[in-house]
Amino acid sequence: MRFKESETIELKKSTSELKEAIISIGAMLNKHSKATVYFGIDDTGTVFGQQIGKSTLRDISKAISDWIEPKVFPDIQTKKISGKNCIIVNVSGHDAVYSARGRYYLRIGEEDKRLSVNELKRLVEKKSNYIYSWGFDVSDLPVSKADVPTIKSFVAKGRKAGRIEYAYDSARNVLNKLHLVKGRKLLNAGRALFCKDNRVEVRAAVFATDEKTTFLDIQSFKGTLFDLIAQCETYVKEHINWRADLSGSTRIEIPEVPVRAMKEAIVNSLCHRDFNNPSGNELAIYRNRIEIYNPGQFPYDHSPEEFIKGTEKSIPRNPLIADTFYYAKDIERWGSGFKRIVDECKVAGVKVTFENIKTGFVVTFYRPKAGPTLQKAEKGSEKSSEKSSEKIIRIIRENPSVSAQEIAGMLGLSSRAVEKHLSKLKEKGVLKRVGPDKGGHWEVVVE
Repeated sequence: MRFKESETIELKKSTSELKEAIISIGAMLNKHSKATVYFGIDDTGTVFGQQIGKSTLRDISKAISDWIEPKVFPDIQTKKISGKNCIIVNVSGHDAVYSARGRYYLRIGEEDKRLSVNELKRLVEKKSNYIYSWGFDVSDLPVSKADVPTIKSFVAKGRKAGRIEYAYDSARNVLNKLHLVKGRKLLNAGRALFCKDNRVEVRAAVFATDEKTTFLDIQSFKGTLFDLIAQCETYVKEHINWRADLSGSTRIEIPEVPVRAMKEAIVNSLCHRDFNNPSGNELAIYRNRIEIYNPGQFPYDHSPEEFIKGTEKSIPRNPLIADTFYYAKDIERWGSGFKRIVDECKVAGVKVTFENIKTGFVVTFYRPKAGPTLQKAEKGSEKSSEKSSEKIIRIIRENPSVSAQEIAGMLGLSSRAVEKHLSKLKEKGVLKRVGPDKGGHWEVVVE
């Protein structure tokens, strides 16, 4: 049998390394809630054997009892391996964060990493389910405060995606099915998802340079989480560069950074943010890059690469929100978001990075060097909105039967954004709808 160290196994040549073994036990308990230490085998897997005296096992047990907090009770056995006496120590513990010799460690591969104050705080939160409990806590808002149009839109999206079988009958029934209600009150997750009156905010800005100094535009988005997704997506589309591909029979407008990848990052940042943190999400568009900031740090004992490669399953910080986004198909499937972002950017030749910082997590898309474009960043969303409206009018003039969804595809906008433009143009008397939604057509009333 070949022995090898792992995240749950530590090899020690002899009990002269007992102090180091104690640290490994604490680190492994904090990572996997179990630990195994072999005395008499070195870290290369070579069996040397361990001299065992009358007090050897008792000394090991006492050291573990004295130096691991909270107390754990090891199972200590002797065993002949390759004809030599060895000692095997098995320890398990599930209820707390464990210190070893007064300090805190976490097993990373075959190493025992000492935790910083912030890392320890996050480990305590994870072990105590503090972060995960936010969405399940009862808010101070009654079910009647939920936005009915948003709930109806959610059900329609879910049914279209084949992820919801039920039809809308009442807001309460839908919210009950999503486990977002307790008694007459919304849970925090339900309030964030379906109430206009919530504390969730996204700050968005366009900066003149590569630094956060002079800004060309600044906005604060509020509303339901679904509103925030749509507002952020529209904001990005209106403040990036687009180029026209005229190689085929149809004119295609291509964004400098894949919109689907940026939307994925936006949804991810809202889904996995730490709602106990008073800081808001941020969308910052610089001259050379686009940053999407989330005040919720990445699980420190994992890396984005693990999820990109598919070697780790999703760890949702807010499972009720993640489930609801999944039903609406704003999340394709759990744990696949990073991979889709990377794949989209790879096809487009765009560099993307993922960074865990002290205050949260940042996804950065690097913008290509400026070339001939259709649309550049404006000083405000109003001017960009006017450009979008002009394009919509041109498309309708050429094809009066075109649908909002088709327009969205041509312009790289969301269907909701196009519908808002159409609604405003109808209110201004510029457009007129003739006939039903299906089978009807548009007329340009005012040129």
